[in-house]
Amino acid sequence: GRPVDVIADAPRPVPLAYEYSLEPLEATVELALRKGEAPLYLVHFSQDAALASAQSLASYGVATREQREAVKQAMRGTRFTTAFGKILQRLLSAGVGVHHAGMLPRYRLLVEKLAQQGLLPVICGTDTLGVGINVPIHTVVLTQLTKFDGHHMRRLRAREFHQIAGRAGRSGFDTEGLVIALAPEHEIENHRAQVKAAGDPKKLRKIKKKQPPEGFVSWDEKTFTHLVEKAPEKLTPRMRITHSMVLAVVARGGDARAAVRQLIADSAQEPQEKAALAARADEIFATLIEAGVVEKRAGAGPDGADEYLLTVDLPEDFTLDQPLSPFLLAALDLLDRDDPAYALDVISIVEATLENPRQVLRAQERKAKDAAMAEMKADGVEYEERLERLADVTYPRPLEDLLGHAFGLYCQAVPWARDYELEPKSVLRDMVETVSDFKTYVGRYGIAKSEGTLLRYLSDAYRVLDRTIPPAARDERLQDVVAWLGFLVRTTDSSLVDEWAAAGELPDAAPPTADGAVVADRRGLRVLVRNALFARVRLASQGRAAELGRLDGEWGFGERRWQDALDAYFEAHESIGIDADARSAAYLEIDEAPEQAEHVWRVRQVFADEAGDHDFQITATVDLDATQESGEAVFRDYRVGFIEDLLP
Repeated sequence: GRPVDVIADAPRPVPLAYEYSLEPLEATVELALRKGEAPLYLVHFSQDAALASAQSLASYGVATREQREAVKQAMRGTRFTTAFGKILQRLLSAGVGVHHAGMLPRYRLLVEKLAQQGLLPVICGTDTLGVGINVPIHTVVLTQLTKFDGHHMRRLRAREFHQIAGRAGRSGFDTEGLVIALAPEHEIENHRAQVKAAGDPKKLRKIKKKQPPEGFVSWDEKTFTHLVEKAPEKLTPRMRITHSMVLAVVARGGDARAAVRQLIADSAQEPQEKAALAARADEIFATLIEAGVVEKRAGAGPDGADEYLLTVDLPEDFTLDQPLSPFLLAALDLLDRDDPAYALDVISIVEATLENPRQVLRAQERKAKDAAMAEMKADGVEYEERLERLADVTYPRPLEDLLGHAFGLYCQAVPWARDYELEPKSVLRDMVETVSDFKTYVGRYGIAKSEGTLLRYLSDAYRVLDRTIPPAARDERLQDVVAWLGFLVRTTDSSLVDEWAAAGELPDAAPPTADGAVVADRRGLRVLVRNALFARVRLASQGRAAELGRLDGEWGFGERRWQDALDAYFEAHESIGIDADARSAAYLEIDEAPEQAEHVWRVRQVFADEAGDHDFQITATVDLDATQESGEAVFRDYRVGFIEDLLP
């Protein structure tokens, strides 16, 4: 009943011009730069494609010497410590930016900062930059007019097109923005052949037109014109009625059922959708009443209306975004504190309540399938049977059966938990079991382009472990994991921790330190160094000199030296222990005495041999400043061998 103003039209302050390009990407970019149409944002619909274009344009050359020098000056002090960081540093130095959701937040922020300063002529990215990020762009180049939506390839909708195209044209800088759409590759090649024929009828007849690949969802200039002219599609609401929503309404008191019905009636759904939502609401009310969580009092309310009451107290931290935290706490009772795997199993329960990092899990599954295929080949399994068995191979899912059964029982008493699913997986647990730091883990699975996804997942795991697991439920090993994980997150990219601290969610994100302290997080750093040394013991036990050489070549102990050291060891001993005793403090010595004066620790990792001689070791100096900056152990004076050979 309130008066409203209808805004039916909102002209852009900076109008757009549109072009359809029949030239390859490099030529299109070169022409736009010559015409002064920079900065350009090249829109791709996969992270791989964005990076491939960036690398191609960086070698092609898109920035002047002055622009490259200005970028280098602006990047001073920035740490490029990860695998993708090294790639990004080279690209930015050539004047080419990359921007997508799989990057570390600090790298994305850097690209945005450089773009806002007008230092990057070209940015290659996904459509993430088209949503909610204030980066000045003059020209948007769409590399294709189709995208994979999670189910199949399809053409862009008008709303998607206008959202992305709307990034072109900088208010206050440009009088006009430019949107360029590239033709498909086969159309570009056919056009090139026609140009080469130069209008000669004979040559034109001989041209064999290239056809699009089978199943290719194509587009052309008509598609582009249609998207330009078409109004954005009507927004379609997608309402869901969940146990959590119903409980929230019941908690307000009164006739909750009528309130939910009114909520549905007032929504913008179509009539048939409203009927389905009402049926779903009735089903949820019946479930909650049957479970004894909600009680119905017929006619007990004002004017004889029904009244609904909660018969249980909802958790104080009951929210729609962390509904499985109560299950996590209840599931801890399933574990045995005396079990050596207790800390790992707690991690697995935590991971089962977290959102899946899809790119990481896909990489795990690929690696598992490759290993299974190699094993079946070695066993002589027939090809058809190998393919059949391979379909069942997936990423690791620890405690899947135990948690699945427990969750089913839990849902009987807590029906709203049915709105969500447990997702057993092993990412953090995998890192702990293999004693991997961030860089090593990214390298093992080849996920440099998704390292931001991995870090965000690890950050979420750290937040749950640090804030949700009660202190009484943490054993010594789990406390070490939490300390190490916090150190890893902070040193890899502190911006996530800074976000939590700014939001008041993680007041203890950075451990308090005395003024002038060399080590900011002593426990986290000790665990990091211990893990780094024991990772080498594990690799040595398997005779993997090549991997050891890759780890230690930087400090002068490459593959050849490691191979010689291992040959000498196995002449005297049969094996290297890697059990719980071998990784205990009895085999590791950390001398912190030189910390203040030299900013180093001196360490000694003894190998556990079957005879108990304890005569073989790694000795090194830990560079504390470099280690805390990079998030991985940085050594000096690194040596491996028998004690008598290492004596001064």
